[in-house]
Amino acid sequence: MMKINKIKEMSSPELEKELGELKTELFKLKFSLATNGLDNPMKIKEVKKDIARINTVLTERKIAESKKA
Repeated sequence: MMKINKIKEMSSPELEKELGELKTELFKLKFSLATNGLDNPMKIKEVKKDIARINTVLTERKIAESKKA
């Protein structure tokens, strides 16, 4: 699980890359759950929360940029 402070320290391109990786991981977890079950189903919830955190930070940055312009 990623901490919000770590997410805020990352640059926007890094966050976009991390977001892509997390979405891929979420897909793999869901696929694994559907086919043979997971050892830790809570991992899906953690990945979803990380995705939401990153999206929130990216949205905050876009709003801040639009206010500056």
